[in-house]
Amino acid sequence: MSPSTRPSTNGTDKGAGGSMPANAERSYRVSRDDLPLSCPTPDMSLWNSHPRVYLPIEKTGRASCPYCGAEFVLEDASVSS
Repeated sequence: MSPSTRPSTNGTDKGAGGSMPANAERSYRVSRDDLPLSCPTPDMSLWNSHPRVYLPIEKTGRASCPYCGAEFVLEDASVSS
């Protein structure tokens, strides 16, 4: 999703059309285009979620949010050394 098509995540987007609810899933697949990775992601509404935290997924291809426990997997995980 390009930055121009992402819904607003400034905390005032309760009714933002097309945005997914924050932390609705337990597992998410992300691509290198989604980096840097944060939870909640820019596609999620923030008004009912925890503070945004950036997750280091580049080295291992996996990351877990310390707030909600959501698991993120990097799809094209040619992990860097």
